[in-house]
Amino acid sequence: MYYYWGMHGYWWFFWIVLWILFFSFLMPVRRTYYRQMQSPLQILQRRYAAGEITSEEYEERRTKLQRDVNIK
Repeated sequence: MYYYWGMHGYWWFFWIVLWILFFSFLMPVRRTYYRQMQSPLQILQRRYAAGEITSEEYEERRTKLQRDVNIK
């Protein structure tokens, strides 16, 4: 009786497991990256907290962002 799969079957198993491991570690990184996307208001708040913009700039930009959200 001949066994046609032999060592060839083990290589298929190896490559399938390798692909599963590759995508299981790669895909969660992409999902968490998209979850971490911030809204423009959150970015503005972060910049204000870091001292990159002044209070006047913050208030002006926040008012514009809130106005734009209300228009939509």
